[in-house]
Amino acid sequence: MAITMTEAAANRARSFLEQRGKGVGIRLGVRTTGCSGLAYVLEFVDSVADEDTVFTDRGISIVVDGKSLVYLDGTELDFVKEGLNEGFEFNNPNANGECGCGESFNV
Repeated sequence: MAITMTEAAANRARSFLEQRGKGVGIRLGVRTTGCSGLAYVLEFVDSVADEDTVFTDRGISIVVDGKSLVYLDGTELDFVKEGLNEGFEFNNPNANGECGCGESFNV
C-alpha cells in the first residue's frame, strides 16, 4: 500500500505547511458526496490518530484514515497549473469514473 506525490505536489504542500507555521503533514481522505458517490478531502494534520496510516514521500507526511485507504491505495497526488487555474489532482487507479466537474468519483 502506498500514497505518493509528485515533486510539484510536494512543493505546494510544503509551501502551505510553512505558511501555516504548524502541522505534521496533510490528510488525504474521502467522504460520501457528489454525483459520483465519493469526493476527495485534503486538509492539514496537526496530530496523527492511532488508526491513521502515515506515508512519507518527498519529505511530506501524508496521513490517511483506515476507511479511506481502501479507496485511495496507489493514488498519486499531483499539483497542476492550467492557464489561470491551479490545484491538486488525484491520480487514483481505483476510480472507475468521475463526474463531469471532477469533484467526485466512484469505485
